Amino acid sequence: MQTIYSLSLVLLISLTLVLTSTTSYAKTRTIPDGSQIQPDNLFPRVKLTTTMGDIIVELDRRKAPITVNNFLRYVDKRSFEDTIFHRVIAGFVVQGGGYTADFSVKPSMGKIFNESGNGLKNEMYTIAMARNTEPHTATRQFYFNLRDNESLDPGKNWGYTVFGSIAEGYEVVDAISEVETEYSLEFGQPDVPKEPVVLLKAEILPEPLVKP
Repeated sequence: MQTIYSLSLVLLISLTLVLTSTTSYAKTRTIPDGSQIQPDNLFPRVKLTTTMGDIIVELDRRKAPITVNNFLRYVDKRSFEDTIFHRVIAGFVVQGGGYTADFSVKPSMGKIFNESGNGLKNEMYTIAMARNTEPHTATRQFYFNLRDNESLDPGKNWGYTVFGSIAEGYEVVDAISEVETEYSLEFGQPDVPKEPVVLLKAEILPEPLVKP
């Protein structure tokens, strides 16, 4: 009798472990990665409302699906709201998306694969992902190219992933690029705007109507 009871208990525990593992795996598999946002739209548009005006970017999901989906999920979670453009270099880039006005780091949803070999170049008025030295370290920070930055494209080494371009608001990006900057002792970095340029809101625009 003791043997039967023990065997039943072992089977029950094993079944519980299997069910728990299956449930955990299912949860892992169903974590939203952004692909569920306008899934049939290859060129979603996002409106960025800043303290200096509005910018509309058109993203290229066809060539940079991982990067576009990643960007969209931050927008969807309203995680870009009240972040600053913390790095502004005239004639080079305007970078933001990662810090609040008091230079607090915004949380990331993890690193993504580098798609810099997708054929899109770091040309003027494109939007691309910032990263650390290692190629697959982009998380949430992005930048606008203020010129054709060929040095940021892939060559012998990995480049920086371009995933869209400015559709409207070129003049806003140009204006941001001209603000006065300084070395920030608080932030410990150069090229920081003296007066914060804030990204107040980021919103995914409705899909265009499909004509019959």
